[in-house]
Amino acid sequence: MDTTGLTDTQLLERIAYFRTMLTQERSERIRTILSKRTRYLTVVLEDIFQPHNASAVLRSCDGFGVQDVHIIENANRFQLQKSIELGTSQWLSIHRYNSREQDNTTAAVRHLKEQGYRIIATSPHARDVNLEELDVHAGKMALMFGTELTGLSDTALGLADEYMKIPMYGFVESFNISVSCAITLHHLSHSIRQSGLPIDLTEREHLSLLYAWVRGSIKHPELHDARFSS
Repeated sequence: MDTTGLTDTQLLERIAYFRTMLTQERSERIRTILSKRTRYLTVVLEDIFQPHNASAVLRSCDGFGVQDVHIIENANRFQLQKSIELGTSQWLSIHRYNSREQDNTTAAVRHLKEQGYRIIATSPHARDVNLEELDVHAGKMALMFGTELTGLSDTALGLADEYMKIPMYGFVESFNISVSCAITLHHLSHSIRQSGLPIDLTEREHLSLLYAWVRGSIKHPELHDARFSS
């Protein structure tokens, strides 16, 4: 939801209004979860085509408090499976790159770098490091995961700043993408929350998401929007 045209005062007014329609328990649950959200980590998915994998990744992002997911759709359309995703997509900020007039991988990486993210390709590479060796203090991290069959594209690998792999000790050479994402987020989420780094949302980000969440928690919120249009 775009709230750029609203002042903090207007957001607070709308939040107060929609909260009157929620139970106290629901309202407090939203505030508690929001207080643990972070944008220090973000996930980037390039051409994921299996709905159960896409859905499981979103579920992991929500579970580990990662607010943003960036979806690159060059060849494959991103689809969800509701029985796996379990409604978690409504609590996430999903950014889709699916223009037919540009390379969407390049556009996504450019946007993320402008936001100050290090682009970390999750793929074995000559200059890779193990997950546990990744330096969380070096700045915000955008973790790129590639398609189920071939991994990240040459474009993604060429634009990455760093390369990371999960150590393997069996005959299998790689994990399923949803498993890889869950393992990675579990480790990095714990690491950044123990680091003392400034990983919390800004006050404005907090207000914008709180408004979106309380508004989205009631049925037919659009029926109430007219009271704020004057």
